[in-house]
Amino acid sequence: MKPGMSLIRHYLQFKDLRAEEYVYLFERAAIIKRRFKNYEKYQPLVDRTLAMIFEKASTRTRVSFEAGMYQMGGSVVNLTSGDSQLGRSEPIEDTARVISRMVDIVMIRTFEQSKLEGFAAHSRVPVINGLTNEYHPCQILADLFTYIEHRGQGQGEADALASLRGRTVAWVGDGNNMANTWLQAADTLGFTLHISTPSGYELDPKLAGVTNAACVKVFGNPLDACRGAHLVTTDVWTSMGYEAENEARKKAFARWCVSREMMAVAQPDALFMHCLPAHRGEEVEAEVIDGPQSVVWDEAENRMHVQKALMEYLLLGRIG
Repeated sequence: MKPGMSLIRHYLQFKDLRAEEYVYLFERAAIIKRRFKNYEKYQPLVDRTLAMIFEKASTRTRVSFEAGMYQMGGSVVNLTSGDSQLGRSEPIEDTARVISRMVDIVMIRTFEQSKLEGFAAHSRVPVINGLTNEYHPCQILADLFTYIEHRGQGQGEADALASLRGRTVAWVGDGNNMANTWLQAADTLGFTLHISTPSGYELDPKLAGVTNAACVKVFGNPLDACRGAHLVTTDVWTSMGYEAENEARKKAFARWCVSREMMAVAQPDALFMHCLPAHRGEEVEAEVIDGPQSVVWDEAENRMHVQKALMEYLLLGRIG
């Protein structure tokens, strides 16, 4: 940690940070991304080490964190439950005490949020949620940054809150970790979440712990949820860890495929996002994800840039 900084900040769910902190992170992500695109060397994390712990498989999370840390001048240790004591029933508290004495920051991608929280409670360094069953804050951080990039108001990222407040995000599909995190983001940043899920797969606002119930509106018909939306987004019908339910989910979610019709009732300049991997013809039509309103590739790249800003903030505090 930076000399003089005694408070360890973790990022375990979206509501862990305040709105003004998100404005700062969006500003830093824009600067860091611009430097990356201009091939400007920027390495504030020299001699810092990131430990990445994976109990769930990953492509985008691993590449974005690993490449990002190297670009910032740091180094990376990659661990899985198969090649560490995590897979041999070592208490998570003991693992946290040991690993956090050897590295400067930890990213964990696991199943239960409680496991992540247990690790953080016994860690001497910042811990980042790379995904749990309940939340996926780094993905929503990237999604919001992408929206600001494409539809932001004013001169630069300082107007991030103005770009988001009063907007409507439509979530079509499972009431999963992504939906929970979108709800926290709406509550924190002042936009509205329209959500439509099949019966039995609803969002649980109590889990997200929102303070403003008016930030979410629930629709039985996914077409109605998309009406007037500025952003339409979705996820796979069967998230990792729920594969045994795949066939039942395919039947239940048949009407929850983001279609050209749904995009047509959204705002004329509405964007489409998907956290990937995507199954064309299931949760989204190919014509939508590969169409002109889709920004999924910018969204995927931006995981790296916002996570670099996040790691910089958790390790060094505010710059400048």
